Amino acid sequence: MNFDFAFVLVLATFVTGVAWLADTLLFAEGRKEVLLAAEQSADGQLPEEVKEKITRMSWWADFSQSMFPVLAVVLVVRSFLVEPFQIPSGSMLPTLQIGDFILVNKYHYGLRLPVLNSKVVPFNDPERGDVVVFKYPNDPAVNYIKRVVGLPGDVIRYQDKIIYVNGEPQMQDLLAKLPPRSPQTLLYNEKLGEVAHEIYNDVQAPNRTGEWTVPEGQYFVMGDNRDNSNDSRYWGFVPDEMLVGKAFAVWMHWPSFFSIPDVTAMRSIN
Repeated sequence: MNFDFAFVLVLATFVTGVAWLADTLLFAEGRKEVLLAAEQSADGQLPEEVKEKITRMSWWADFSQSMFPVLAVVLVVRSFLVEPFQIPSGSMLPTLQIGDFILVNKYHYGLRLPVLNSKVVPFNDPERGDVVVFKYPNDPAVNYIKRVVGLPGDVIRYQDKIIYVNGEPQMQDLLAKLPPRSPQTLLYNEKLGEVAHEIYNDVQAPNRTGEWTVPEGQYFVMGDNRDNSNDSRYWGFVPDEMLVGKAFAVWMHWPSFFSIPDVTAMRSIN
């Protein structure tokens, strides 16, 4: 079973907010009345420790008062502004390494309600070449990250490991053969629209040929590690409502728990 952090965060914020509000409306005034009565009985000479005991909140109200503002801020930032993600696989090599921690702009494509993910305020549309995080259409509890290749209405063809957009091949320049003496991987610089980025092609991987017409309101996405990516070539398109946001920066590289986090890996994502 997948852990839905967004749902838990919304629920925790709601519960602590309601608890704090309930204490304020139902119990705070009663504590003041008890304190006033006690002070009158003691002719105003009530010790401070007694006053503190009388006005002390119950544990659940105190906890809610402390946690609600923190949870509310985290909810707003994570839902509408920026959310961190970790790269768990090599499908976006060489752009993103396994263990990269990235930041995703949640409002770039519009403001969406948490959990429901429905768009309430539209902003920009995805552009060709954007690196996007989205909910995997076959399992919305799982987040994927890929590069936008096809926009609504585009005809995408993949042949001989070259992308054709509406019949136009996307330029590739060979940068390196890895390793040089017995190449297993070819490093290319590819240009999708106005976005230049690097990709890997596996020398021994078979060519995959296909053609797809992108429906309205959906997108065709691919990984930069072309022969090692589970993407739109295999399971189809990404609906707009599945988009989470645009990846814009790597802020840390931490490949394993026992390694040392590398903050010098900070960089923008092209």
